[in-house]
Amino acid sequence: MLKKLLEADAIGLRLEWVGGLPLWEAQPTYRHQKAVDRIRQSLRPKEGASCACVHVADVYVRFPDGSYKRPDIAIFCREPEELDEAITLLPEAVVEVVSRGYEAKDLEIGPRFYLSQGVKDVVVFDPYTLLVLHLRRDGASRYVSPVELELEAGCLLTV
Repeated sequence: MLKKLLEADAIGLRLEWVGGLPLWEAQPTYRHQKAVDRIRQSLRPKEGASCACVHVADVYVRFPDGSYKRPDIAIFCREPEELDEAITLLPEAVVEVVSRGYEAKDLEIGPRFYLSQGVKDVVVFDPYTLLVLHLRRDGASRYVSPVELELEAGCLLTV
């Protein structure tokens, strides 16, 4: 499966396999990448946190149900072991930056999927409206960017 996903990437498509369904989108725009870079630069462990807040951008993660997704930012408490294949370590949190034309994927499909797989924090940022959604199993909060968020694992980030 990963080979086919990487072949799609080679022709300029981001392909994911979620719950048995293929999802695709075009490569991110400069606005999208700037938002991802800014958020990643802000990520840090809260003082005294045991989580290292390791973050990676746009890398395939294989989830417990066999799905492959490429979160814009995946946050782990330790370095994943996989260097040349899909990461199998479950992220503590993910951040998705909304891509114009793919709002349903980023705002509806992704958050439900991530939470169903055990991801503790899902953050969705819309760079066009500055809406920030912070979702956890016990509910969701809405903010306007910029806002500093604290994740369950003890990481801080500014969205």
